[in-house]
Amino acid sequence: MNKIFIKIFILFFLITNQSIAEENIMILKLKDGEVKIELFEDVAPNHVKRIKELANSGKYDNVVFHRVIDGFMAQTGDVKFGNSESKEFDLKRAGMGGSDLPNLEQEFNNLPHDRGTLSMARSQDPDSANSQFFICFQAAPFLDRQYTVFGKVIEGMEFVDKIKRGDQNNNGAVTDPDKIISFKSK
Repeated sequence: MNKIFIKIFILFFLITNQSIAEENIMILKLKDGEVKIELFEDVAPNHVKRIKELANSGKYDNVVFHRVIDGFMAQTGDVKFGNSESKEFDLKRAGMGGSDLPNLEQEFNNLPHDRGTLSMARSQDPDSANSQFFICFQAAPFLDRQYTVFGKVIEGMEFVDKIKRGDQNNNGAVTDPDKIISFKSK
């Protein structure tokens, strides 16, 4: 009887654990392919909740990568001025907007800014993250515990590497930028 109970418990644990893991997987569709992202709800629950809310409501679809610095990162997520299909789209202002939701309090954690890390962009105020985020092309340890890491690319980093780079002399500003085709939960 105990063996059956243990087997049932293990099966339940595996099924439950898999569904929890699946709920924190997102698919970022780019021009060159799909990028699979794992979100870290355990260390940045409010940031993960925000990303899921905006992504699953379609707010990130058609949003441009307005700031892309070779060897550093690709920044996107300005749902106000960065949506290339919106009447408010303004490439010169992309990076200055956010969503209609309130800013988030920082959730700095000990996860490093390694290649493939997703982290929230913000102003000088640590509690100013809203909708913008960036993906690191390379490790950026100088950002550790200064910005909220909330996820990591687990498949498809080669497609992130193909995002059009910006002007090094203009803080990575991109003319005719690539955009997010879609961003949704798996």
